[in-house]
Amino acid sequence: MRKNGLDEDVYILAIESSCDETAAAVVKNGRQVLSNVISSQIALHTLYGGVVPEIASRKHIEKINQVVEAALEEAHMALEEMTAVAVTYGPGLVGALLVGVAEAKAIAYGAGKPLVGVHHIEGHVSANFIEHPDLEPPFVCLIVSGGHTHLVVVKDYGEFEILGRTRDDAAGEAFDKVARAVGLGYPGGPKVDKTAREGNPEAIRFPRAKVEGAPYDFSFSGLKSAVLNYMNHAKMTGEEICVPDLAASFQAAVVDVLVSHTVDAAKKLGYRKVAMAGGVASNSALRAGMRRACKRAGIELYYPSPVLCTDNGAMIGAAGYYEYMKGARSGWDLNAVPNLRLGER
Repeated sequence: MRKNGLDEDVYILAIESSCDETAAAVVKNGRQVLSNVISSQIALHTLYGGVVPEIASRKHIEKINQVVEAALEEAHMALEEMTAVAVTYGPGLVGALLVGVAEAKAIAYGAGKPLVGVHHIEGHVSANFIEHPDLEPPFVCLIVSGGHTHLVVVKDYGEFEILGRTRDDAAGEAFDKVARAVGLGYPGGPKVDKTAREGNPEAIRFPRAKVEGAPYDFSFSGLKSAVLNYMNHAKMTGEEICVPDLAASFQAAVVDVLVSHTVDAAKKLGYRKVAMAGGVASNSALRAGMRRACKRAGIELYYPSPVLCTDNGAMIGAAGYYEYMKGARSGWDLNAVPNLRLGER
């Protein structure tokens, strides 16, 4: 798939600022990453136990020009050589998104380049195209992050059919809340994953929630409450809480539901390819559980490296390429849409 049916290469300068990473990348033809620069704010937000939107927005303003310049420099390319500028415009934190959108609009307008608005979740899915040249739609994809838990069929590039979504907490959100409750701190996902390796996942039986009438939907608020109830009961009765066992048992409950929903959907709908995307897709227990289940079912499994699971510019560049090739162009009135739903533009 090349520009105007010719053999010209397409270079996308991509910008991502939906939460607490200021990121920019240069991506060639949707799959080759020439640069991927990320300025993380994790250390700053750790002081507050989570992302503070106002602080995140201010940090994006400080870093955005530096990150874009670094991405072009690392790719050994000039802005004039870019084919288009892509940017995340939703969903995410409104102030954070506005910084990236304003930057992309200014760059595109000043350089006379097309502007392409990208859905953040589409970016996460597209991270799989970067490291797996053989992966093409259609396939089933599990999208799991701090703010989103979706199970979708990727019917074509940028075209999705939503099979299920969370009814309450996202999986990553549940990890963060449980990590905070047991004193592991922020960011919760990696810390629970690390602690769980020292524990017994069968030590405590936590619930695996099912949503009646919606077999592919998720619900994690009940699991989070079960963990808190277990901790409160232990404190009231003077029982010692083994944090590694609790972390491993909680993680096993989340992983069981994510894996079973995904593999069941792929088998019932006749898909032989499954992908994972989003920050929680780097969880070691989820990867191991999904590998085992897919192997038993004869399904090919794909997932990106951890650096491409968390927010980054390369995934936005990949998604932006396919949107550009479909003819998608954004006007200078492009705005941040913090609650943008998958499939909307």
